[in-house]
Amino acid sequence: MTVTAKWLQHIEVLQHSGLSQAEYCAQQQINVRTFTARLSDYRKLPAADSMALIPVQIELPAMAMIIFNHVQGHRLDLPASVSPSWMAELLRCLA
Repeated sequence: MTVTAKWLQHIEVLQHSGLSQAEYCAQQQINVRTFTARLSDYRKLPAADSMALIPVQIELPAMAMIIFNHVQGHRLDLPASVSPSWMAELLRCLA
């Protein structure tokens, strides 16, 4: 059986309560056998912090461009990744 959010909450509260399973179940009016079964299911779950590799596909967006259009019709296309300091030097040379 799946461990529902309700049972996860009970298990978590028990772990921090300092009570035994029997004491907790009596306090919460939960059937001890049912709680023990859910606790067993919980312990069979993979650890949340375990590492796993998952396949990933990366799709790169179209290359962003910086386009300079000169009044005389010249055009300069540069990738958006161009260094800002290089671009500043270029603009100083064109000025």
